[in-house]
Amino acid sequence: MQETLTPNETPLRQLESRSIPVEQLKIVIVGHVDHGKSTFVGRLFHDTGSLPEGKLEQLQKVAERRGVPFEWANLMDALQSERDQNITIDTAQIWFHTKKRQYVIIDAPGHKEFLKNMVTGAANAEAALLVIDANEGVQEQSRRHGYLLNLLGIRQMAVLVNKMDLQDYSEDRFNQIEKEYRAFLRTMAVTPKIFIPIAAKHGDNIASLSKNTRWWNGPTVVEMLDEFKVAEPPRDQPLRLPIQDVYRFDERRILAGRVESGSIKVGDRLVFSPGNKTSVVKTIERWNAPSRDEASAGQSIGVTLTEQIFVERGAVATLEVVPPYEATGFKARVFWLGRNPFRKGKLYKLKLATQEVDCEIDTIHKVIDASSLETISRKEKEIFVGRHEVAELSIRTKRPIAFDAHSEIVATGRFVIVDGLEVSGGGIIAEDKYPRRTADSSHRIDDYWRSHGKVTAEQRARRNGHLGRVVWLTGIPGSGKSSIATDLERELFNMGKQAFVLDGDNIRHGLCSDLAFSPQDRKESLRRVGEIAKLFADAGLICITAFVSPHRADRELVRQMLMDGQFVEVYLNARPEVCEQRDPQGLYAKARTNEGKEFSGPSAPYEPPLEPELELQTDKLTVAESVARILEYLHVGEDDSAISI
Repeated sequence: MQETLTPNETPLRQLESRSIPVEQLKIVIVGHVDHGKSTFVGRLFHDTGSLPEGKLEQLQKVAERRGVPFEWANLMDALQSERDQNITIDTAQIWFHTKKRQYVIIDAPGHKEFLKNMVTGAANAEAALLVIDANEGVQEQSRRHGYLLNLLGIRQMAVLVNKMDLQDYSEDRFNQIEKEYRAFLRTMAVTPKIFIPIAAKHGDNIASLSKNTRWWNGPTVVEMLDEFKVAEPPRDQPLRLPIQDVYRFDERRILAGRVESGSIKVGDRLVFSPGNKTSVVKTIERWNAPSRDEASAGQSIGVTLTEQIFVERGAVATLEVVPPYEATGFKARVFWLGRNPFRKGKLYKLKLATQEVDCEIDTIHKVIDASSLETISRKEKEIFVGRHEVAELSIRTKRPIAFDAHSEIVATGRFVIVDGLEVSGGGIIAEDKYPRRTADSSHRIDDYWRSHGKVTAEQRARRNGHLGRVVWLTGIPGSGKSSIATDLERELFNMGKQAFVLDGDNIRHGLCSDLAFSPQDRKESLRRVGEIAKLFADAGLICITAFVSPHRADRELVRQMLMDGQFVEVYLNARPEVCEQRDPQGLYAKARTNEGKEFSGPSAPYEPPLEPELELQTDKLTVAESVARILEYLHVGEDDSAISI
């Protein structure tokens, strides 16, 4: 015979001490629709003696007057409704307690609200309970919840197999669900703390063990909750203080925000990223609390500075010794929930801590079905991220942002994507070789002067027979850059001109051997090459470069380094199918097998020049014909005494 706990029985109500402990743990409870989450929460509140006095009796009388049976889910709804008027975030934070500690249930009405508040820090859950209906078993939503919890870095997790009464408390059914869901979580390297059989409606194994599951020798839900660890605030990590707002009081400007990690004290020299403005902490202000000379992770504070530099919302204050990364792109894993697909070529709003910036997809590396973890194959022209799918991708922002890898600092390593007015996805920043400023970069000497030799550009031109230039060959792999560059160098040399080739492959072995092929690394590689090419041109040489250089902005950056007329952009325009047939380094073949996913042309974007100095159809022209066109543009001939600019 089944044991049924009536609403009037409260296993933990007879606590010897009614004093509520100080320790606190935030948990999130997720589950498929109708799997009994609200019923479980209502029963949990009752069985831990956490209900307001008379609340249960009040709801029982309401149900009786309406002629309907009392439902534990109604208790949850009533508590949430009462608290809605006092909360300022989209998730309802509801409290209960055990002998050991207080608990805050972060209950979100849907994926999007939970995701938004987790990512923006409004609700930082430290543990999770995932509810699965024993009758329906593991559903797609159950798998998605598991992936989402993993994505957000919640490692303390327990699975509650609910409605065991509908399966006659079958041990076999419980074991079947546990085996199936454990196998799924294992593919993500997630190990739940425990699976517990429960019947929330009757209180089985919530706060006391049930006679209906005599085969169960494990803990109750309450006992298991008390085994979860309370995470210490990340005080030992580098300081991260996102600025939420700037207030003016009298002559003071107070920078307000929450210390997400590390600690801060009066006298610290801060760097505000992006922008890298610096100043020293003058005072640390608190609201309705005594002023102190220091603050640490988890505290909301205001800061005044000794020097009144311009800082606005979105800046991230850090100590000079360990600044965040600062770039216009990063690699990430994104969980997409939007009604419309996440597509390349469309602008979205990215929110990271208090920063907001326009962004777009740079490269989609892989799309995964969150419920099966299988890779989704799509044609190149149909690449997008659909609803409830996960993507490994690179994101490019319209201006630099400050961030950290999620594995290093959680608060500045996760973000949400807004499509229109809706939070449509969220993700975490993956590790990569991002550029990080050194502490010395904040102490650059701004009043230095460039040194000038005693040999002028005109004197070099008369000696060499030409002025210095940079001939920048750009095009997708296989368009002929290296072949044309080396033949052009030979022709110029035979004419008695001073020329040298900077080839992408050679540069990768030396000057840029520390860089990979991410958007950030490509940008830095081309910046270095541009500086070297400029030095060659200043020395009076004709510097020929052979780089894919896929982004217009990166090529424009090099153009701006040089004097007017010194930069000659030559676009080698060839049809992709011809380039693939040539495939000089096997890049296209690698791209077809996902080995070359970072190479422009085969699988990464290439932005052709809009107004190049010269465009060559290299799928129709021979190498010799292409070289002749470039020489013609440069006005080079055997009788020329100089190259005009």
